[in-house]
Amino acid sequence: MSTQPEPEYVDEPLSEQAVRDYLAANPEFFENNAKLLSSLNLPHASGGAVSLVERQVSMLRQKDLKLERQLKELIEVARANDLLSAKIHELTLQLLAAGGLQTTVAAVEEAMRSGFDADQAVLVVFGEPDAFADINVGRFFHVVERKDSSLKPFSTFLGGKGARCGRIRDSQREFLFHTDAEEIGSAALIPLGKGAEIGFLAVGSVDTDRFHPGMSIDFLTRLGDLIAGALKRY
Repeated sequence: MSTQPEPEYVDEPLSEQAVRDYLAANPEFFENNAKLLSSLNLPHASGGAVSLVERQVSMLRQKDLKLERQLKELIEVARANDLLSAKIHELTLQLLAAGGLQTTVAAVEEAMRSGFDADQAVLVVFGEPDAFADINVGRFFHVVERKDSSLKPFSTFLGGKGARCGRIRDSQREFLFHTDAEEIGSAALIPLGKGAEIGFLAVGSVDTDRFHPGMSIDFLTRLGDLIAGALKRY
């Protein structure tokens, strides 16, 4: 009678994945093994060791700090939006009270200068300059025929859809801000009316990062719609 050799069993170490799968399937493991939980030590970046509970507490604190920073950022954005809404509301009241084109343009100029803290601002309106000779608000109000060659640097913007933000070309800065062009680091170009049919508003800042291509243009769009609606009355 022959005897068959008994099979040899090789103990293979558990893989990390097997341990993870087991703990995920048995969440009560550490509750049933509290002493083991308190005795586990994990390597720390400082070179020492901390308990698993201490590591969990540390991770929760880091997560709380991250959430706190995000909450502060959201609160700051909300406050900024509330402030912008209040400024838009105030400008709306001023435009409703305006009795003519002169007072309308003056209200926009005042809002840009004091309400919205613009370092420089120019309202460009398309039309015959002589027809607006009685409007006097300094360099803020600029009338030019749309086919004028001086507007060629703005052809891409005027042919686009919506506001443009960021650094602008030298030729654009010189057209808009003249002797103050060198100090302008960034600008927002806001069309007035569909396809900028009325003109556009340019707001310049000495801060190169105040207006940038990645910023939201919702507020600028509303501002352009409001000014365009006020100008259409005249």
